[in-house]
Amino acid sequence: MRNAIIAAVLATVGFSSAALAEGKVIGVSWAQFQEERWKIDEAAMKAAIEAAGNTYVSADAQASAEKQLSDIDALIAQGVDALVINAWDKDAIGPAIEKAAAEGIPVVGYDRLIEDNRTFYLTFDNVGVGRIIAESVFAAQPKGNYAIIKGDPGDPNVGFLRQGMEEVIGAAVAAGDITIVGEANSDGWKPENAQRNMEQILTANNNAVDAVLAQNDGMAGGAAAALSAQGLNIPLGGQDGDLAAINRVARGTQTVSVWKDARQLGAAAGTIASQLADGAAIDAIEGAVKFSGGEKGVEMNAILLDPTPITVDTLNLAIEAGHITKEAACEGAMEGVAACQ
Repeated sequence: MRNAIIAAVLATVGFSSAALAEGKVIGVSWAQFQEERWKIDEAAMKAAIEAAGNTYVSADAQASAEKQLSDIDALIAQGVDALVINAWDKDAIGPAIEKAAAEGIPVVGYDRLIEDNRTFYLTFDNVGVGRIIAESVFAAQPKGNYAIIKGDPGDPNVGFLRQGMEEVIGAAVAAGDITIVGEANSDGWKPENAQRNMEQILTANNNAVDAVLAQNDGMAGGAAAALSAQGLNIPLGGQDGDLAAINRVARGTQTVSVWKDARQLGAAAGTIASQLADGAAIDAIEGAVKFSGGEKGVEMNAILLDPTPITVDTLNLAIEAGHITKEAACEGAMEGVAACQ
């Protein structure tokens, strides 16, 4: 009877696996799968969970805070031993954390901060990602008019990325060397919203934009489309290591894609969630540090991995790591790109 009920729950919310195993069950709530990287994260996470002898079950919130809460309720009802939550909305996720805590279920906040000291925070150093985006673009264009294309306002990573950017360009802005002529959030991190924002910034400034800081590669693609339509090719930064973005780097239409190796992050989450499910204390995870950089300053146990900038000079790193083939990276590449020779 219990298995029949569980199977019904899984069918209702669309879990990716309904298998029951002898080991622990790790439930994963994904915010959405819009960006190509999330499937890479998922494969690595699932592999790590299964390597620990545990079972992976998941649900896709499809960019809905309400659906994510429902999904997590269903996972808790199933009796999962740990949760990994890639939160769609940092504020709306609160009731899910309360329910997990009431059931004694440990939680890993995956890639996006859930500012609650009962969760373990696992991500890349997103302030560092913003810093790298800005450093790469600033090196190419240290003066002029900048546009900043930001992600969804409900995602705390928007603030972290912007903080890192400010650390690089803040002094130049204060000195008048850089003028920020447009800064806009793109709802849902959608490339089409980013393209619309970029088009509006270009129109408002009669195309007098010299550089663009985009907070991910999908939005950088939207910005690149808007720029191309106006015959512009200017320094442009993004992040995620999207395959199309890496190819834009080789073609010379994107300056940098900060690659956060999703395989590394997903594997770490699977391992940590399995350890927590087995009873490890949240402050006993190897490599954890204390993090208190959120809006509320809550001190949390966290691991922040280091990202890798992919530029014309470091394109080989993504190829050699097997993240992208040489053929895909180098299609239509500029002359002189060493990795494409």
